[in-house]
Amino acid sequence: MSAPKFTTLGCRLNAYETEAMKELSEQAGLQNAVIVNTCAVTAEAVRKARQEIRKLRRENPDAPIIVTGCAAQTEPETFAKMDEVTKVVGNTEKMQPGTWDAIAKGPDFVGKTEKVQVDDIMSVTETAGHLIDGFGTRSRAYVQVQNGCDHRCTFCIIPYGRGNSRSVPAGVVVDQIKRLVDKGYNEVVLTGVDLTSWGADLPATPKLGDLVMRILKLVPDLPRLRISSIDSIEVDENLMQAIASEMRLMPHLHLSLQHGDDLILKRMARRHLRDDAIRFCEDARRLRPEMTFGADIIAGFPTESDAHFENSLKLVQDCDLTWLHVFPYSKREGTPAAKIPSQVNGNVIKTRAARLRAAGDAQVQKHLIQQVGKTHHILMENPHMGRTEQFTEVSFKTAQREGQIIHARVTGIQGGKLFA
Repeated sequence: MSAPKFTTLGCRLNAYETEAMKELSEQAGLQNAVIVNTCAVTAEAVRKARQEIRKLRRENPDAPIIVTGCAAQTEPETFAKMDEVTKVVGNTEKMQPGTWDAIAKGPDFVGKTEKVQVDDIMSVTETAGHLIDGFGTRSRAYVQVQNGCDHRCTFCIIPYGRGNSRSVPAGVVVDQIKRLVDKGYNEVVLTGVDLTSWGADLPATPKLGDLVMRILKLVPDLPRLRISSIDSIEVDENLMQAIASEMRLMPHLHLSLQHGDDLILKRMARRHLRDDAIRFCEDARRLRPEMTFGADIIAGFPTESDAHFENSLKLVQDCDLTWLHVFPYSKREGTPAAKIPSQVNGNVIKTRAARLRAAGDAQVQKHLIQQVGKTHHILMENPHMGRTEQFTEVSFKTAQREGQIIHARVTGIQGGKLFA
């Protein structure tokens, strides 16, 4: 018998939840199984999940294969029809100890139960209670503070995989971060599906900025706090205050912008306009001049003309974005955008995505050049690589102690990386 094998597809939150499932399956005594934690963000992600399952079956002919994650939640029958799949488990069920206790009873037991164990995700009102103290590198830990999303962007299937927004109470978050600091972690990253909606379902409806300020006040020994992807239109006053005054909050924000044209943003059912995004970036950089931005941008959304696309391309400069995540639009069945008649030609989408990536590469190069000669506090992820406050990768010829924060001067650039 062997320990379960886990495969994770998709986002950082999925990776976090895989670590939780590892703990739950270990506690249940599960042996000789393959668990695939899927992503549903695009149709291509679902195709890759099916491809990965077939590959895993060839490599593990006798092990039960349990499929879970967002694609399993949104398309359970797609995976249930696959001969390679033993059981399909929903996003809520995968975080429940009873699920793994049942699976651990063996393939005969699993075979006698319903193949699909996926409930209505929209009925879930609480975040999963299973917290992971230490997921990440030895230097950086990720803390899930929120799950789900109340918004219904026309291109996005994720709310149907994650459910409505649910928040982890601030006290629970603070206690977990205290434990992480006691274990020696020098950086904590707050993660969620829609981070800026944190607190809307809690008593007194606190905001993300309130949580950030509370963490920094109550965990004074935490050297660095980082925020993952946010919706800039929902940023509150306290978060702006933290950006301005709290040097332990890292000057790097990843923004869910999606497009640079007002008409396309409206058709996406986004809640901001182009000028809102530009204004936020200007305000944040005025409060914190060293602030850098990443952003998600979709190329080829239905009805996107050349002029619409040029507005997205220009947004890269207007917001002075550095780290781009470019998504070629993928028609996703079950979303309103999939029903829009004017779908953009696939080759045009690829060309536009390539132009956006090239613009992003140029921005990265500009950022790297600006760092040469500057000194940074660099968190070492391994003996020869660390990251600056802006999450820029820095290489060292001389080995450093993993997990420590060192003060070093950037001396040059090579292969798209800084050297110090």
